[in-house]
Amino acid sequence: MTQFPIHHVRTAFPALQSGCMFFDNGAGAQAPRSVLDAVADHLLHRNVQRGGRYRQSREVEDTIARARASVGVLVNAVSDSEISFGMNATSFMRLISLAIGQSLGERKEIIVTDLDHESNVAVWLALQREGARIRWWHFRPDGRLHPEDLDELLSRQTRIVACTLASNAIGSILDVAEVSRRAHAAGAEVFVDAVHYGPHGPIDVQAFGCDYLVCSGYKMFSPHMGFLWGRREILDALPTFREDFVPDTTPAKLEVGTYIYENVAGMDAAISYLEHLGRLVAPAAVSRRQALLACGEEIRAYEAQLSVAMLKLLAEARATVYGISDVERVSQRTPTLCFNLPGVSPARVTEELARHDIMVRDGHMYSPRLMQRLGLLAESGAVRASLVHYNTLEEIEQFGRTLLALSSF
Repeated sequence: MTQFPIHHVRTAFPALQSGCMFFDNGAGAQAPRSVLDAVADHLLHRNVQRGGRYRQSREVEDTIARARASVGVLVNAVSDSEISFGMNATSFMRLISLAIGQSLGERKEIIVTDLDHESNVAVWLALQREGARIRWWHFRPDGRLHPEDLDELLSRQTRIVACTLASNAIGSILDVAEVSRRAHAAGAEVFVDAVHYGPHGPIDVQAFGCDYLVCSGYKMFSPHMGFLWGRREILDALPTFREDFVPDTTPAKLEVGTYIYENVAGMDAAISYLEHLGRLVAPAAVSRRQALLACGEEIRAYEAQLSVAMLKLLAEARATVYGISDVERVSQRTPTLCFNLPGVSPARVTEELARHDIMVRDGHMYSPRLMQRLGLLAESGAVRASLVHYNTLEEIEQFGRTLLALSSF
């Protein structure tokens, strides 16, 4: 068993003291006290617009610069200027897709997947109005996208491959580095949705070899906000909307309007929390990057234990688990599990669990194409339990008792 400082972790999150079980983290994780304090401090002392000559406005600039540097370290960017802040990941997906649509050239084919959140599908389908041709990369019956299946889809006409790093519905993790290798060999770019994967392990855009990556703070223990990483030379070349006084370079050209500065301060604090956790589990870490890597790797190891416990419990409850259900393959998934109980509707399962203060979700998880492939109705879908590193084996046992009682009817 990996020794993980779970008690220390849980004391950092005020919401966890309520006695409720947060098993719906795929829809948004809770925030540590330090993040809440950072947001409050911003609103209390410098709730002003940047660009002024007075102290508070300069402090806002400093806050954004610190956060940009922190996110740069988190994702292992080459430069802080590769990081852009905005309202959410979807808005960045749309911004990049619009720019791609205006510069398709001879490469008019876009590869999308049926494993993805609909946001990373719809923004690309919309480019069919600009002459784009969509090619579908289908996940296999094991619930995973296999990079080798790209070989029959990639061609000299491929402009971009849009894919998820981890499925928000069934938790499958994709080998993005191999996707990038194959796509780049064909002259195509790679756009990665890392929103769901964000809280579950280390992010390394240099190792991934991708060209764009988006993420959302609200799943990474921060308030609602989004960020985009992209290769600077690619971002600078994209045609984007901007006001005349805004430089035609990243990040300014991609940060449309005024975003929520206090939430950016919260994102910075969330990364500091993860860095602190990394130094706790790896005291020898010298740099911020090393501490964040140690944190991500320790989270992956601890969450593997949670995944194994959940899979064993769901097997005992005779649940149908969609995607990877083999406990020997938990390294290929996050602790995000979609399942159904025999003869019990997903809505009834979630309602019964809610009566016991256990929060899960039912429905299509914003992945209706995935549900269709699984033979499920989008209207009812499945039950999703999505865990993160502040959840415990004891919580899983409590969850199991309620689920087993329900499955026995």
